[in-house]
Amino acid sequence: TRLVAGFHFVLLPVLLLTLIGSGVNLYKSWGDHTRFYSAALILVLTVCVILAALFGRMGALMAQDRAIKAEENFRHYLLTGKTLDSRLTVRQIIGLRFASYEEFLALAAKAAEEGSSEDDIKKSVKTWKADHYRV
Repeated sequence: TRLVAGFHFVLLPVLLLTLIGSGVNLYKSWGDHTRFYSAALILVLTVCVILAALFGRMGALMAQDRAIKAEENFRHYLLTGKTLDSRLTVRQIIGLRFASYEEFLALAAKAAEEGSSEDDIKKSVKTWKADHYRV
């Protein structure tokens, strides 16, 4: 897991405070028909911005997962001449990305046979290969 300072420590807290403030504003303007429409619009737009931020983040992570799957499949192909076992899930493959070349094949076979979780695979890695590009 990697935290992105601008997203996790700036944008999300500001959006949360905006959501709370717009909710309070809507509540206080409940009986005032001149302010109610604006307050409701601000709340709806705040929810839309929050959803856009979350969907944007999820989309980026899904694209990275897809790239990792392709990279690890290629690495397996380079080492064996075969693609990864089809029983491996995306989460397992993501766990395998940290394994050194020496451990990779054994861990991939073990994960396919035993259905190891991503965390179990990471704990099995003895020689860690860092991934500094994951966001």
